[in-house]
Amino acid sequence: MNDAKQNLASAVREARTELGLSQEKLAEILNIDSRTILNIEAGRGNPKFEKLYPLLTYLKIPAGKIFDPTYKDESPNLQKLLSMQKDCTEQEAADLIPMVRYLLELLRK
Repeated sequence: MNDAKQNLASAVREARTELGLSQEKLAEILNIDSRTILNIEAGRGNPKFEKLYPLLTYLKIPAGKIFDPTYKDESPNLQKLLSMQKDCTEQEAADLIPMVRYLLELLRK
């Protein structure tokens, strides 16, 4: 269980700083106490699901990164691309598919 706490601490700190957010600002966005963020990043405490779920969702941290000991991070660029894809509407995704296919064909030549 200690590994999961450390994985959570590292993942939250990394994702938060990547977004340029302070602990206080992240807590404000998620409407939780800033001490909760502080304790999570310090590997202390045992956050309840009601706090953990919005935190992981907002920071786009895959649960496997925290709980699966065999989890392997994808390359940073692939992660960014997948994250952008997840933010698309169904129509945007449908419009992008032919463009992405075309660009991949160009890149692979």
